[in-house]
Amino acid sequence: MGARSVRLTRLDQAWWPTRGIRKADVVAYYRQIAPVVVPHLRNRPFTMKRHFNGPRSPFEWIKDAPPELPSWIRVSPQPAKSRGGALVRYPLVNDELALLWMVDFGCIDLHVWTARVDRPDRPDVVLFDLDPAGVPFGDVVRAALELRALLDALGLESCPMTTGGDGLHVRVPIARRHSYEEVRRFAGSVTRALAVTSDGLVTLERVRARRHGVYVDTKMNGHGQQIVAPYSLRPLPSAAVATPVRWEEVDERLDPARFGLEAVLQCVGRERDVAAPLLHGRQRLGDALRALSGSRLSIASSA
Repeated sequence: MGARSVRLTRLDQAWWPTRGIRKADVVAYYRQIAPVVVPHLRNRPFTMKRHFNGPRSPFEWIKDAPPELPSWIRVSPQPAKSRGGALVRYPLVNDELALLWMVDFGCIDLHVWTARVDRPDRPDVVLFDLDPAGVPFGDVVRAALELRALLDALGLESCPMTTGGDGLHVRVPIARRHSYEEVRRFAGSVTRALAVTSDGLVTLERVRARRHGVYVDTKMNGHGQQIVAPYSLRPLPSAAVATPVRWEEVDERLDPARFGLEAVLQCVGRERDVAAPLLHGRQRLGDALRALSGSRLSIASSA
């Protein structure tokens, strides 16, 4: 590859000792999953969550391209509100080699914007992050199914995904025609409707200490916010992967912890990328926003 190369280091380092997972295993996973995961990263500002010594070690968030970044990894300057409009040089993980460099640098999980660099003010996905508060994972599944029923009633396709932890993501692929303000208004309206119809299952309580139920977090639907990419390994004790699944799999048997490295590679080998609809969003939110604001929506039950 000439000047384009990555020197992988400390491959024998035990990242999950009790599970027998070394850094070499994580590198091998990302190398094999690269054809599927890179399309979900390509041309999106990438935020580096750099662990200094594996998943149990301290980490830092890095947005600006660090001095160590190879010159062959492209960057995209984007103005940051948090810096008074100053430009932040975000790396772009556009191919396998850039992905492997990030992993060697300490990026165990992968975080990107909901927009691409050519239209940074136009997201192509709406994210609903279902987070349990004092309730079992089964309640998260129930809430996800009710959310799906509501989105179906609005005529919108959605894609579920485990997070590697105890929550679920539901993502709605959309055309790059809506502003972040419109996306947030849509997400907020859906969440409020869901809270009304869920018979106490979904909570709107923003204060974590007072929450009980399933909180549907929509704050990541904002300019400059980063979300975890599909097929990203998470630096949690379970060593689970944030894994897209089919709606048919979202039931009482769903166990996010079972989606380890080998299991995800086997799933992708059988079915390829079940999150592919996220790459080609064509849905528009206008009709859904009008239905929600006009209270004309008839919500189907979630069987």
